[in-house]
Amino acid sequence: MATQQIPVVVLAGFLGSGKTTLLNHLLGTGDGTRIGAIVNDFGSIEIDAMTVAGQVDSMVSLGNGCLCCAVDTSELDTYLERLARPAARIDVIVIEASGLAEPQELIRMILASDNDRIVYGGLIEVVDAAEFEDTRNRHPALDRHVGIADIVVLNKADRIGDAARKHLMNTLVDLAPGRPVISTAYGRVDPELFFDRGPGEDHDAAVRQLSFEDLLRDTAADMDPAHGSDDHCDHPDPCGLPDHAHHAGHLHAAYQSVEFTSAEPLHPRRLMDFLDSRPAGLYRIKGFVHFDVPENRQKFTVHAVGDFLRFYPAPWPKGEERCTQLVMIGSGIDAPALRKELDNCRESAPSDADQNSMWGVLRYVAAREESDNE
Repeated sequence: MATQQIPVVVLAGFLGSGKTTLLNHLLGTGDGTRIGAIVNDFGSIEIDAMTVAGQVDSMVSLGNGCLCCAVDTSELDTYLERLARPAARIDVIVIEASGLAEPQELIRMILASDNDRIVYGGLIEVVDAAEFEDTRNRHPALDRHVGIADIVVLNKADRIGDAARKHLMNTLVDLAPGRPVISTAYGRVDPELFFDRGPGEDHDAAVRQLSFEDLLRDTAADMDPAHGSDDHCDHPDPCGLPDHAHHAGHLHAAYQSVEFTSAEPLHPRRLMDFLDSRPAGLYRIKGFVHFDVPENRQKFTVHAVGDFLRFYPAPWPKGEERCTQLVMIGSGIDAPALRKELDNCRESAPSDADQNSMWGVLRYVAAREESDNE
């Protein structure tokens, strides 16, 4: 059985763009989601860490410099290990990078991690609408940072006029082709655009809140079975999201979640063609896929964010119907077109798919993944 993995989301943006405001918004609107945060301040006084300290479920604060400069991959793993341990029961980890951090290096470190309890959850680049041109002139790397983001948040959009906002949105779309660009004020973006909500408030106070001291304590002493285990999995059903969500009064464009189900197995090669050419604005894909291919009839959990894609094969639970259930989340996406493309992936003639057709899928199964074939 595949280990339940915790997405690690990188929250980046230059100084003053509103990263901490966005993080505080996520913390305050998570509705029971347990968020572990790694807050990386620039400077010796950790203002950002103090700002979020009262809200975060578990926090590691790193001062005096950029996270990508202050620690190497093995050291970052140490912090991620503390947050990802089963006893913490964390649903998502957010790394708030220093305003001068190099996001590409952070992504590399996460992807290089040996911790099988975490998975890359995407790069969110926060842009200050009012200061964009000035920031761009002072920090030419901004264009490159926007270009590698999985989603761009145009924050403080209430501080510029409609015409300037439209022009800036077009600029960001050009810098990040195919990526959703969300316009907002005060970092008010629905958390479900970035990660699944948790199972709800836990009534056990000992589990609900972890202190920083608890976090630093030897993890072996905290492995009380009542507080979680390696098999713990409280994520909601992948098809449990609404058709769309839009918060009144927020400047950000509504995002959509498009559902697709199929009792027929999907053809692996046609599905990979769809995944390899994901349309503009489609940010996340999650759910389960059923293939009817010899030696590959397991339940394939799929996790995609931006260009990142992983499949996790595991045996189907006894008595569970074998079908495909997918949810696609994005901004400005064409729901009927997406469903039509996936309809074309249905395998009406099982003989069309053979072992060779699975090659594209198996490329995205983690090398350390050990699955049980049927």
